[in-house]
Amino acid sequence: MKYKRSKRVQELLLEEVSKLIQFELKDPRIGFATLTGVDLTDNLKHARIYVSIIGDEEQKRATLEGLQSARGFIRSWLGKNLYLRYIPELDFHLDETAENAQNISRLLNEIHPE
Repeated sequence: MKYKRSKRVQELLLEEVSKLIQFELKDPRIGFATLTGVDLTDNLKHARIYVSIIGDEEQKRATLEGLQSARGFIRSWLGKNLYLRYIPELDFHLDETAENAQNISRLLNEIHPE
């Protein structure tokens, strides 16, 4: 099986953007956010970054807005610090996998309480 370059760049982007959000971004709108995954196109031009955010709906919305507004700063920082020909366009999306799993678990416990 061939290991695609986009997979390696996905892992690199996940690590670097996580560090950047944690240590460099000073936007007060950005709350407790964890990057859960990156989907990168094969041509390395577009990256969809999934973010899990702890908080109520208003905090989630504000954090996503803060991340969307910081896209230019994040891309420029990545361009200066990574050796890539193209820095992908970034798009942040809310990852609700943990909440969905919690809801399924709650429903199963309602059906079969033990």
